[in-house]
Order: sequence, then structure tokens, then C-alpha cells
Amino acid sequence: MKRGIQILLLFISVIGWAQKAPVDTTQIITPNRYNSVDAQTKPYVIMISTDGFRYDYAKKYHAENLLNLSNNGVQAKAMIPSYPSITFPNHWSLITGLYPAHHGLIDNFFYDYKRKEFYAMSDKKNAEDGSWYGGLPLWGLAEKQGMISATMMWVGSASDAGGERPTYYYAYHDQFTPSEKVDKVVNWLKLPMDKRPHFITLYFPEVDGSGHHFGPDSKETEGAVHLIDKAIGELVQKVNNLGLKNVNFIFVSDHGMIKVDRGTPLEIPKMLFDKSRFDFYNSQTLLRVVVKNPEETKTVYNELKAGKTDDYDVYLDKRLPKYLHFGTRDDQYHRIGQILLIPKAPKIFLEKGKTTSVGKHGYNPRLVPEMKATFLAWGPQFKSNVVIDEFANVHVYPLVAEILGLKMISQLTEN
Repeated sequence: MKRGIQILLLFISVIGWAQKAPVDTTQIITPNRYNSVDAQTKPYVIMISTDGFRYDYAKKYHAENLLNLSNNGVQAKAMIPSYPSITFPNHWSLITGLYPAHHGLIDNFFYDYKRKEFYAMSDKKNAEDGSWYGGLPLWGLAEKQGMISATMMWVGSASDAGGERPTYYYAYHDQFTPSEKVDKVVNWLKLPMDKRPHFITLYFPEVDGSGHHFGPDSKETEGAVHLIDKAIGELVQKVNNLGLKNVNFIFVSDHGMIKVDRGTPLEIPKMLFDKSRFDFYNSQTLLRVVVKNPEETKTVYNELKAGKTDDYDVYLDKRLPKYLHFGTRDDQYHRIGQILLIPKAPKIFLEKGKTTSVGKHGYNPRLVPEMKATFLAWGPQFKSNVVIDEFANVHVYPLVAEILGLKMISQLTEN
């Protein structure tokens, strides 16, 4: 088991977040920030995301700490990711309460035709440029209302998205172990009352990395789950030792994971390689098509639909199911494209000569249960031993705001 975890950690850096430039691990502090007198009386919320932690992993792999802690709190049967069920869009949905088409982060990689620029999650310049991110993140909501916040490498947290940076944060890197991250969170909670954060986010990538490289049913993924479970146990014990009152923990994930069919991938329709007529963007579990001459859209759609196989569906963006919140009516930033080719799990689209990982995500979570995410919560603000039905991840935002006593600011999210 230990050897499997060591192998896992060696592979984690390739998931896309790690920067190639020299790594700066310094904490960044926004100066001249203090909790208001009112904020000092509010509860604490530590919101933890473990990337790729599928809804059933805690029970499947007997994550002892998470199961015991959430038995004294609230467990959701599952949490429904926003579509597409991909890392950056869903982390930003969790922290803003907006669907991806509403906040603009519609994929890990995309092109903005108005800006004439690409966004790539692995590009530090993009990741730290708040102009790419719509909505007001929870740390910004807190800071605007006189409450100190701190973030440990959440998507967008090193940017000025929403107009307010967290008081304490780190640019993303892969140098800290889970235990080191835990210690830094605990150190934030040791600060004097006027400087102590009441809202903290914490991010772990290890489970997602193992799921991609080895698959969701592998020993490596089991080892990664236990690694994070141990870190959560350490975090709760060390926080309890501080003697603070009203500390609440919310454990979430952005999406699940499924083993994909790498042996017989779907071919991208040949017509789409005509760059004079089309651009296409392939995340393998979703292929978005931009028709350069909009007047051709319906004709192209009909041609693609006539030539498709039973292994994928073709949609006009305006005809995508409303519950996905990813069609024309939702595309606030015009980044999606007019036609969507959606493979049926476990099928993927794959260009010739390219490779893919063992495990993937991105499928419709309402049709592919393996995409469903985790929600567990415990602390004084939560009832004990309660199991709730599935719910959409955009509802985490108002929950946290309610616990912290923050006034909600109207945003674009829908029920």
C-alpha cells in the first residue's frame, strides 16, 4: 500500500496544475485586513475539496475518518456536479454558486472569441487573471463583509476574481504534502481573533491523479483515498486541540471518475478538420464545435447527426437539455460553440496519434452515476446522523453563506 501511494505521488504533477517555472511556495498575505467585531463572533467553515473523490469512494474504500465524522453530521447520497463534470468549471461552481455557462469557466481549456485568447488551466497567467472568472467567490463575499478568509490552492484563489482576493493564499504548486497543508490551515486558526480566517478552503489533488492514471478501481486510488482520509483525521484532531468554538467542516469533490474505453475510441467526424469552416475543442468526453459561418449551423448539424453512430449524440446548443444549464440561453460568455457531440460513457473522442488516461470524467452526471461527487459535513451547525438526497453543487454556496452569516449578493444561478 505504501509503495502504491509513493508511486501515486510521483504521478500527481502531470494532472495539469503543476507549473513548469521555478516553484514559489511562499504564502501571500493581502495587507491591512482585519475581522470586523461582528465577524469575530461568527462560526468557522473549513471547506475541503478532494478532486475526483467519487460519491461512493468513502464507503467503497472504507475511509474510516470521513465515515465516522460524517456519521456525526450530514451525508448526501451524492452531489451532482455541474455540466461538464470537469475540475475547473466545478470548483468555480462550488465557490460561486453559478453554473459553468454562467460564470464563464466552461472547460479546463477553451477559446474566447471576443478576447481572442485561449484559457488553459495549466497557464499560470490565465489561472491568476481574475478577468476570466465570473461571479463572486465565497472568499470575496466574506472579505467584502469584513470577514477574513484563507485559501489553500482552490481554483481561482490566486486571482482577483470578484474584486477581492483572500487575505491569505498560495499560488498553486505541488510541493506540499497533505499533512503540510493541514498544518498550514491549523496555523491560520492560531492567529489572533482579528486576523484569524473564519472561511478557509483546502484542496487535495491526489485522488483525481490516481483515478486518471490507474482507474477508479485500482489499489493506487484506494491508497490515495486512505492518504486523504488520514489527513482529514489529522486536521480535525489538530483543530479540536485548539479549543475553538463552532468550527464546521464541509468535505466536497468536484466530480467522480469512470474507466473509459481506450481500446475503441470514437473517431472525430472528418468534416470537422476543415479549419476554414470549423473550430472544435475536444475534452474527449465532450466535443464542442464552432461553425465559423453561423448560417451553416443547421446544415452542419443535420449532416453530423445523419453520420453519427449509436455511441454518441449530436446537439444544437439551443436544444441541449435545460437541466444541464449549458445551452445558448445560459452561455453568458459565448464560449461554448453551436454544436455539441456527446459520447456515451465509457466512449471517448480521440484524435489519431493521441493518448488518453485510464480514468476520465466530464460526462453528464445525471446519466452517468460514476460522475457524481461527494458531500459530507459535520460540526455544530449540522444535524447529526442525517442522510440527505442528491443535490446540485451550486447549492453549497448559499449553505456556506448562511452558516457564516453573510448576506447573499444576487447572482445568475438558477434552481
